[in-house]
Amino acid sequence: MTNTKKWLTTAAVLALSSTLAFAAPHEGGKHGRHGRGGDFSEHLAKKLNLTEAQQQQIAESQKSFREANKSLFDAARETRQKMHAAREAGDTAGLEALKGTATAQHAQLKQLRDAQMQRIEGFLTPEQRTQWQAMKAEREARRAQHGEHGNDSNRF
Repeated sequence: MTNTKKWLTTAAVLALSSTLAFAAPHEGGKHGRHGRGGDFSEHLAKKLNLTEAQQQQIAESQKSFREANKSLFDAARETRQKMHAAREAGDTAGLEALKGTATAQHAQLKQLRDAQMQRIEGFLTPEQRTQWQAMKAEREARRAQHGEHGNDSNRF
């Protein structure tokens, strides 16, 4: 396998993993998106000073999002695990065979995540939306500074 193919495969796996980290359910909010406790809506509540009603709307939207897309999350997680196993076993043919599936799943997950971010923005006031956009820009600046790959402006 050429270095370019290895890099693309690694990038696809990392991109899929980061998408799943956002999209995967967090039972009871104990493990949080960042591993510091709490979940996505709690993070937003603190940063954007959300009202109780907004927090409830976002929590319900996130729950509905997870439930509606559970089968895709599970399939993408399974693909990622198969890719990891193939890579560990040195099975380049198996890895290549899974790459297309992983890429398609990643694109679908990104599209779903983008739509979910739009729904969440709909719950925000104009001032909160401005702050939300600033938070996303700050995250992108941090990612660029640390040399992270990709330009996913809907995540922070």
